[in-house]
Amino acid sequence: MFTGIIEEIGTIRGIKRGNRSVVLEVQAKKVLEDLHVGDSIATNGVCLTVISFANGSFCADVMPETMSRSNLGELHVGDRVNLERALTLNGRLGGHIVSGHVDGLGKIVGRERDENAIWITISAPAELLRYIVDKGSITIDGISLTVVAVTDTGFTVSIIPHTQDETTLVKKKIGDVVNLENDVIAKYVEKLMRPAAPVEPKGGLTLDFLLANGF
Repeated sequence: MFTGIIEEIGTIRGIKRGNRSVVLEVQAKKVLEDLHVGDSIATNGVCLTVISFANGSFCADVMPETMSRSNLGELHVGDRVNLERALTLNGRLGGHIVSGHVDGLGKIVGRERDENAIWITISAPAELLRYIVDKGSITIDGISLTVVAVTDTGFTVSIIPHTQDETTLVKKKIGDVVNLENDVIAKYVEKLMRPAAPVEPKGGLTLDFLLANGF
């Protein structure tokens, strides 16, 4: 699990491409501290497992499912990415609960400065917008942000100066694609509110059997 509070910006040092998968090599510094093979690092909001690390970088596999749901397949050597190590139980939950499992993609369609803040508007498909609410939480390229407005086609967030300096979001251009992860609590609540499917009795004991035998 993660918080959406970015620890540092890394740089793509190498990409080894397969048919539908890649191995990323990411140059970093802070997230390498006390790192072990098998640890998780959110890279642009995608939970990746470290398979090796040395000489100021780590490597991670990106499987076809992740390639289809995220923007990692569009990365090139030299691109910068948001990095966060997994949450520790003795740490502060400064953002919100983030799983690192990207739900889908959005596209930056608007940008406006408001004194010290920058408003960014992102279009998103209906299946993602259903979970996005005004003043709710959203993860964009791994960044925990608060939604300030929602429409039928997208939503808007406001980026404070600290987030502008410590993440890649304001460096992106109109038309760029970003990873989106909805608030996991909303998805579980929706699932629990669905009517439960009838459970088939096991062992041959049925209501008809009980009624026929005087119960």
